[in-house]
Amino acid sequence: MSDLIKVLVTGSNGQLGNELKNLASINPEIQFEFTDIDELDITSLDEIEECYKENNFHYCVNCAAYTAVDKAEEDKKLATLVNAIAAEYLSKTAASHGVKYIHISTDFVYSGDNNRPYLEEDKTKPLSEYGRTKLLGENLALENNINSIIIRTSWLYSTFGDNFVKTMLRLSESKSELNVIYDQIGTPTYAKDLAEVIIQIIETGKFETGIYHYSNEGVASWYDFAKTIFEEKKINIKVNPISTEVYSTPAKRPPYSVMSKEKIKNRYGLEIPYWRDSLKKCLNKL
Repeated sequence: MSDLIKVLVTGSNGQLGNELKNLASINPEIQFEFTDIDELDITSLDEIEECYKENNFHYCVNCAAYTAVDKAEEDKKLATLVNAIAAEYLSKTAASHGVKYIHISTDFVYSGDNNRPYLEEDKTKPLSEYGRTKLLGENLALENNINSIIIRTSWLYSTFGDNFVKTMLRLSESKSELNVIYDQIGTPTYAKDLAEVIIQIIETGKFETGIYHYSNEGVASWYDFAKTIFEEKKINIKVNPISTEVYSTPAKRPPYSVMSKEKIKNRYGLEIPYWRDSLKKCLNKL
């Protein structure tokens, strides 16, 4: 008899999906099925049903998302389809096959009006289409599968894909100075750390449903984040702090989106790394 835990991962070509791929060989008791749009169209209920039918999955980890925050303001239909309708299909089908569902969400579900770290039960009020569609996805997942865990994360970066860290390093090759926003406050999160936590949740078998926050520890502005990247890489570049007002974007961002991680730390006995320590590890790999 096999005690193998079978896990479906969607959006496996993204930052988090790639980090999970990298960690997949560490635990031989977990068998991952990594899919992206080419292997599984998560906006097709029939394809999802077929996928669940053919494999006896125990878990589904949905890393897939429409993450182009500014483009989502115009592309509402596609953002809703990928971030919300797909979450409904995946969670609903998971429920009918007795599969536990882990859904990755975002700090953008908050308005950023808080003056203390957000708790999971705090009022949500997205400022953007991206935030709105991600929140809708959370709600649909929880409605359709009682065995669901939602993990809200923030400012994700990795050695994979496009992200703030890579953008800063790329721009530093051709520019002598950069303007970076100083009045949006949150917490950078190394996708590898989040991937490890997801695996830990699966390994423990202690599946406590509900909404959780996960980011690295500490707080930073985008300006702090950029300055730290250049200091760590010993890149000599001038970084100018600018306000959100000066740098307008189609989508509004929460000015403050620091999240409390007490709930996930207590439930799963986690020690969460400080954001600068994790950044250092990521930069050493780049």
